[in-house]
Amino acid sequence: MTDSIDLQSIIFEFIGGLGIFLLGIKFMGDGLQKFAGDRLRDILDRFTSNPFLGVLAGMLVTMLIQSSSGTTVLTVALVNAGFMTLRQAIGVIMGANIGTTITAFIIGLDIGEYALPIIAIGCFMIFFFKSQKVNVIGQAIFGFGALFFGLELMSNGMKPLRSLEAFHELTLNMSDNPILGVVIGTVFTLIVQSSSATVGVLQGLFSEGAITLDAAIPVLFGDNIGTTITAVLASIGTSVAARRAAFTHVTFNIIGTVIFMIFLGLFVSYVTFLQNTFNLNPEMTIAFAHGSFNVANTIIQFPFIGALAWIVTKIIPGEDVTIEYKPKHLDPIFIEQSPTVALDQAKSEIIRMGEYSVKGLEETSLYVMTQQEKHSEMAMQIEGALNNLDKEITNYLVNISSKTLSEADSSKHTALMDTVRDIERIGDHFENILELIQYKITNKINLTEHAHEDLHEMFDLTISTVNQAIKSLELMDREEALAVVQKEDQIDKMERSFRKRHIIRMNEGQCTGSAGIVFVDIISNLERIGDHAVNIAEEVLNG
Repeated sequence: MTDSIDLQSIIFEFIGGLGIFLLGIKFMGDGLQKFAGDRLRDILDRFTSNPFLGVLAGMLVTMLIQSSSGTTVLTVALVNAGFMTLRQAIGVIMGANIGTTITAFIIGLDIGEYALPIIAIGCFMIFFFKSQKVNVIGQAIFGFGALFFGLELMSNGMKPLRSLEAFHELTLNMSDNPILGVVIGTVFTLIVQSSSATVGVLQGLFSEGAITLDAAIPVLFGDNIGTTITAVLASIGTSVAARRAAFTHVTFNIIGTVIFMIFLGLFVSYVTFLQNTFNLNPEMTIAFAHGSFNVANTIIQFPFIGALAWIVTKIIPGEDVTIEYKPKHLDPIFIEQSPTVALDQAKSEIIRMGEYSVKGLEETSLYVMTQQEKHSEMAMQIEGALNNLDKEITNYLVNISSKTLSEADSSKHTALMDTVRDIERIGDHFENILELIQYKITNKINLTEHAHEDLHEMFDLTISTVNQAIKSLELMDREEALAVVQKEDQIDKMERSFRKRHIIRMNEGQCTGSAGIVFVDIISNLERIGDHAVNIAEEVLNG
């Protein structure tokens, strides 16, 4: 009976400790991330002009958010958004692998006995201070303490494992068959979704003498492979470029593991040498092994970034369709040399932005009709691109306005400023529609067949109106602009007529009140989009 009680306490202390450890890492990462704010994205966006800077950026961001998976997911999102190329992303991913080893070094500090007072300090900062900044620092400190408290619990739970015959045999098998260690490390990291947790468990086992260094190091390699699955999951349904970035993470870690498995004996001797020379405690020994592996892997593969990109491109073929967040035509040199040319460049970028707004509307329409998540995701990406382009084009136009402009250029400048605002508002309106459909799905609200037909008809007319408005601007074609004004008049009439028809359907009990609200809100958003299309057309008519 005692054995079963012991086994229960081992399991309970281990899983409880693991839970608190994972919570600690999450709180610590979230607190640091909130403290750093949008600067994380800026760091990745700004410091990836060459792969070496990418490695440094990846390290820094991972140290801040305490998750290589988090950095890789962020990188996948940036590649998907067209902010970053695959080659730049590879550098960041390599850096993320190095940055994640910092958690193991923190664990190696062995300050577990101070875990509870650290948790208390964090809690006081969260609950007794009104300042947002103090709260997020408190969150990070609470996470830091919880990480050590979780480790202490896990360590206590793992103490009896040394005397368990089955566990002893498993570690012997792992020493004799290192591939088993790699598989165990991979699977465990896949389950807990945190390489830091696997390394923490390994540090606990090694410090309790429950596992040898020969058996522990292959598990470390496996944990590096397991951690890549989060990015792979994040890349499902994204662009080809984003899937390639996620797959690069897998390839990079598998190649590193293969290389180090070949020279496993040598690497174990090197780690033993470090342990003896610097008198490292068991936790710090594992931390140094983890750090050495990731740094050496990056150094070995860094010169082959181009080859890695080529391999991944071959494995994941396909045309790269990304939504480019960054402007393509806004060269600051034109502002100095010729404000007239700069205005033309701004107009080209606005046309591109307008084409994105049409694409976003099309994706929104598809989401309304099919309710497939991929259309919503694409539309939201486009909305993000519209916001970014709005900011960039507006700044560019503001810089142009500081130059001396002719009367014609001055009125063109004003028209372009207004047009940018109108296109950005179109993005806001289709975002509202996406949210309405998400609300409809979540609350299981059903629209009637007639309502769907009405929406389909109004979407088609609105998309064609916006498309024509952008075309009229591009060609400065008055006839196209006049057609837009007529179509917008049709949209207004359609909205009034559909609203009336819907009230009749509700009175006849064909549809519910909540369905009515969703329907009316969608058509009123489409009507507002029509208004913005007319504003664009009027700039052409007044030009």
